[in-house]
Amino acid sequence: MRTVAVIPAYHEASTIGPVIDGTSKYVDEIVVVDDGSTDGTAAVAREHGATVIEHVFNTGVGGAVRTGYRYAIRNDFDFVVQIDADGQHDPTLIPQLLDEAEDHDMVIGSRYLNESIEDYPLIRRLGISFFTGVVNTLGGVNITDVTSGFRVYRVSALADILHRADSHWAVEQTLEAAQSGHRITEVSIEMPTREEGESQFSIETLALYPVRMADVLIRVLVFR
Repeated sequence: MRTVAVIPAYHEASTIGPVIDGTSKYVDEIVVVDDGSTDGTAAVAREHGATVIEHVFNTGVGGAVRTGYRYAIRNDFDFVVQIDADGQHDPTLIPQLLDEAEDHDMVIGSRYLNESIEDYPLIRRLGISFFTGVVNTLGGVNITDVTSGFRVYRVSALADILHRADSHWAVEQTLEAAQSGHRITEVSIEMPTREEGESQFSIETLALYPVRMADVLIRVLVFR
């Protein structure tokens, strides 16, 4: 079974190297999708042995991971490990996700199955709970952390649930998988908050969630 790691990266030159080094022990190839960085992220990734695909401009995490998924599909990999470039996800936990992937199509690393979620701001926890609740209700599943970006996919399933939009990709993709009857499970994964950069979550973004959720539902429930 061939496994590729997909790492979306935007201005992560200071952290991408150790992430690649740690991840390389558990996968056959690493693909870094440099999403329009100007800080040398792509060069650092190449120095550490990763295959690098560069976006001309920033598309967001959804666009970056979709590029990586397409690479995995084109090159006949069996599993995709998705891991962040900022060091928030511990590569030594990849084997736990891969073990579960033997019997599932999507494995999500959940912060809600351990105490690490308590370190996240209340606004962010409310946002995660909002989207997770909608997916559980409409998808008929029982997951806890739909926005987690630490995941493993069976590539044959990815071909059926490739998301269309660049924003809220995880919500769209997970709901699509649930609606299609794909096998989804979670693994308890501790994820400390990142030490660098600013959170995208605020009162304003929380207020916009119902509108954004409507957009996701239209894409999945109407156009699937």
